[in-house]
This record gives sequence, structure tokens and C-alpha cells, in this order.
Amino acid sequence: MNKRLSTRYYSKQQENGIAKAIGGKTTPNSGARPYQKGDVSTPGHGEDSWLFEAKTCMQSKQSFAIKKQWLETIKEEAFQAGKMNYALVFNFGPNQPNYYILSEEKFKQLIGNE
Repeated sequence: MNKRLSTRYYSKQQENGIAKAIGGKTTPNSGARPYQKGDVSTPGHGEDSWLFEAKTCMQSKQSFAIKKQWLETIKEEAFQAGKMNYALVFNFGPNQPNYYILSEEKFKQLIGNE
């Protein structure tokens, strides 16, 4: 009997991987608390601080739709948390690489082309 794992299992697996990769911490209960948002964040506030929203699939896929609302929400939550930077992180399924989506403005800052 092949027991299907829950969405929460795959989400937590992705969030832990992101936190390890960026030296951050996962948010308890995936940001469902009213005072703590986002899925993963880096410590502190200010220019070097980040807030990440993670999205994953329960099974491998060839495509993934990005919702504008996810980007608007993580931007607002980062502002409320005093984080200067934010990104949406997604993958195409379990054990697949993560991809980070950030604004053009932030990308230009990162490459030194402000």
C-alpha cells in the first residue's frame, strides 16, 4: 500500500531546504500566524534581510503557474516585517531544484546596475 504524503510534508521539506541553502530560518506554521509571515526569512532587519514565500508541487510537473497575488502578498508581508528584500521560491516537484523570483529592481541592485 503506497500512502500518499500530505501537501504540508512537501512544503515543509522545501522550506527546510531553502532555509539551509540561504542560512535562514523557517517560519512556524508556514507563516499562518498573524504576526509572523512568509515561509523562510533571514535574521534581522534592514538591507540584508529577506523574506521568502515557498511554493511546491506534490508530484513532478513540467509547468508551474505563478500567481500575481503571491508576489504582491510577499512584498507587503516583507514590508510589514521590516525586511528589505523578498522573493517567491518555487520548484516543479519533490527533490527538484528551487527557482527564485524577484523584482527587476532588486535584480538590478544585485548585479550592480541600479
